Amino acid sequence: MAAHGLKRARPAELVPGTVRVITARMDYLPAATPADWRQRAWQRLQQPGEAVISVYARGRDYHKVLRARLQQLASQIEQHVGSMGYRVFTDSAPVLEAELARRSAQGWRGKHTLLLNREAGSTFFLGEIFTDLPLPVTPPLEQSSYCGQCTACITACPTGAIVAPYRLDARRCISYLTIEHPGAIDPALRPLIGNRIFGCDDCQLVCPWNKFARRSSLPDFDERHGLGSATLLQLWQWDEATFLQRTEGSPIRRIGHVRWLRNLAVALGNALRHAVQQGDAQQAQAIRHALQQHAQHPEELVREHVAWAQAQG
Repeated sequence: MAAHGLKRARPAELVPGTVRVITARMDYLPAATPADWRQRAWQRLQQPGEAVISVYARGRDYHKVLRARLQQLASQIEQHVGSMGYRVFTDSAPVLEAELARRSAQGWRGKHTLLLNREAGSTFFLGEIFTDLPLPVTPPLEQSSYCGQCTACITACPTGAIVAPYRLDARRCISYLTIEHPGAIDPALRPLIGNRIFGCDDCQLVCPWNKFARRSSLPDFDERHGLGSATLLQLWQWDEATFLQRTEGSPIRRIGHVRWLRNLAVALGNALRHAVQQGDAQQAQAIRHALQQHAQHPEELVREHVAWAQAQG
């Protein structure tokens, strides 16, 4: 954010000549998602040995899918209006996507800061076309929020990252910690991460508006390699070659194998603590044995998190 400064709030500084931004959203729940998907997700979060990956990341990388579709849309617009200057974005540049979407009536900002839509909840991606076409401006929704007195997302956040309505401390957010954060995870936050190894859906799972979440018509977001049902011990066995092969075309690949192991080590430490507390000696021993496999990993980041995990039981 420091590097790009006010470009985030001034589209014409990012793409010279921009006078309008066309915003778009694309649903990502897999087509076969059952009606009780949120309840099932909560159940998996209560099983420490399960590996929980955010729903959006279990299929193909949305950056590639949405960017390609936005490019197609721009080309179709050009067929009607002639050549235009434009550039497409989706979570790939200093763009205030949620705020642009709010201002163009795609929805409103929830208290978790995500965009919410009355017909689709929040399980969608956002994308934009910056253009030099002087298109009519779409006004925002007449009502600035439909959250009312609900604070479910604030209460549900495992790390207390939603510090106030409409305010998020990214440094405590599990999605940031497991995906964007490059270094060691704060030891005080590790127990709160539970078995979440890539992202966190809790604030969306608890949101009443996601009873309207829509299924995607695209096969791109269908689950791959059993990532919606894998255990921590299964994923821990992926060496780097396996990781790269099974995350090809996936948003997970960009964190790399080292951070993948870091995240898994934290979750395994939490699972080990739970197994010891529950008197499950067999599970505890299985986790200890698995952790030992990477106790001497060449990367300090992995070694330190494995040592922490081992100390949990």
